[in-house]
Amino acid sequence: MTGRDGNGSGGNEDEGRRAGRRSAVLKTVGLTLAGVLVLAGGAAAWAYWRLDDNIKGVDIDQALGDDRPPRPTASQSAEPVDSGPLNILVLGSDTRSGAENQRLGGGDSDGGRSDSAMIVHLDPGRTSATVVSIPRDTLVDRPSCPLPSGGTSQPRQGAMFNSAYAIGGPVCAVKTAEELTDVRMDHYVELDFAGFAGLVDAVGGVTVTTDEDIDDEDSRLRLDAGTHLLDGEQALALARTRHGIGDGSDLGRIALQQQLVKALLEQVSSAGLLTDPGHLYRVADTVTSGLTTDTGLDSLAELMSLGRSLTGLSADGVRTVMMPVVQAPWDRNRVVPDEPEAGALWESLR
Repeated sequence: MTGRDGNGSGGNEDEGRRAGRRSAVLKTVGLTLAGVLVLAGGAAAWAYWRLDDNIKGVDIDQALGDDRPPRPTASQSAEPVDSGPLNILVLGSDTRSGAENQRLGGGDSDGGRSDSAMIVHLDPGRTSATVVSIPRDTLVDRPSCPLPSGGTSQPRQGAMFNSAYAIGGPVCAVKTAEELTDVRMDHYVELDFAGFAGLVDAVGGVTVTTDEDIDDEDSRLRLDAGTHLLDGEQALALARTRHGIGDGSDLGRIALQQQLVKALLEQVSSAGLLTDPGHLYRVADTVTSGLTTDTGLDSLAELMSLGRSLTGLSADGVRTVMMPVVQAPWDRNRVVPDEPEAGALWESLR
């Protein structure tokens, strides 16, 4: 799905489809749409409190201190109300916290792992964006990180990227991403299995097309080649599938994840949430229940402010890419950044 941002055809049907994608609120997968609901109706105060209380916050900035990449000179503040460039590390977590996450196949430990990782870069003016997927099997130099239990971890060369979250949670994930890219992560967003599956169900499922049969025992997904309407559990399984497609590597899974993100945005755009406050609330409640952010985005007001800064962003302005990688010379099951292409990509995000 990488690089496939348009529909490839013209006509009134395409123009209407693009027009349906224009809402920046919808581009944030319903997170900030809750603002429409809380501005109307007798239950406004309760709805606002409920959604706001759902969101979990992690103090990334204080834990990381000042030894970090600088913010872009075009932006003097990371406040969401700004229209300057912004970088957000987005992780899908396989935490086993909660019965639903366990049922859906969460990780083997309470801490979980980062099952997927994307850096969302908003360009100055926030009318265009780049979404960069980082393969979880990428070998990186993992820095020393503060540990949730106290103390610090030892730095390690050649560690898998997703091990940072398992070792030190969101703080170590952000620190490792900044070490890898030399790009400042202004914000952090994490969505767990239950939150993602619930979102898909709340918007009525997502439609995807697969070019080959999928039979993956690990993700528990079996699909014939063709077009399918997936429910939340099936969509989550598709996002986790790797062994049932292609060469079984994480790179094939990333292509599926990017296709799924596009399909989800299409479905959210066509779900009529803005005209159905009840439906809107159910979607927002589902998403925020599985959401963890840094303390700069851990309130409904801050998420709404971020959404308002994206009024000029359309789906046509969103580019999806994967970090350039090559097979690690010493481990055929792992990858390393492909230089100088990877460095050039990170430079474009600074």
